[in-house]
Amino acid sequence: MLRSYFANLYERTMREAYATARAAAADALQSGGNCLDCGATEGHEFDFLHESIGLARESYCGIEWHPAIARAGRERGLNIIQGDLNNAIEFPDASFDCVFGYSVLEHLLNPCQFLRESYRCIKPGGTLVLLTPNISTFFTIALLFAGKMPSSGPHPDSEALLQNEEMFRVHGEDRQHDPEADTPLHRHLVVFSYRVLKSYLHMLGFESVEGRGFGLYPFPNFMQRPLEAIDPWHCHQMVFKARKSTGLDSNR
Repeated sequence: MLRSYFANLYERTMREAYATARAAAADALQSGGNCLDCGATEGHEFDFLHESIGLARESYCGIEWHPAIARAGRERGLNIIQGDLNNAIEFPDASFDCVFGYSVLEHLLNPCQFLRESYRCIKPGGTLVLLTPNISTFFTIALLFAGKMPSSGPHPDSEALLQNEEMFRVHGEDRQHDPEADTPLHRHLVVFSYRVLKSYLHMLGFESVEGRGFGLYPFPNFMQRPLEAIDPWHCHQMVFKARKSTGLDSNR
């Protein structure tokens, strides 16, 4: 019963968070421009942008770490390269009008480097859109008090801990679990708090940094929207839209 309750909260949280992030990217590209999809999979975000704002194939580029998935995207006619976002992004400075990454930041060993590289690759006046979980949640605090691993924190490489429910999962059973794989899909490595991520985006030189929180657990769904507006700092997921200054690059 408890797991079903939180699964429903999680489903609504992710639906709202993804819809907000996608709308932010579409808004940034509404007047034209090109984009970089970080963690592109097979290019599903291109499909959304093409349908919603008519984004052309030549305006879309993606980076995907899994070679077979990146190849499947290229077979669809999309410019998706295989690459590791922990390393330098192999594009020149000021290449893109919009860079976005949904549920990617928490899976990186070097997330700050990824953010610096994103800033470098964005044109002056361009936009970064991020969707990522928040480590600083009431739900996390409650789990720590109970002696459990936080659900939005680093996940250990043990299938046994998942099977024995030593970790409390809020997502559904349909998600692939592969914590012992060489390149696990769903293991969280570094998870930011709302306050720290917002501060770091300002430090990099972004301006007009706008953040929203989604999923203030354990409150029921009908209370979520007003509570999220009051307290985004402790929500389960966060979406940031940050605009790069049109002034001179400070090369930070």
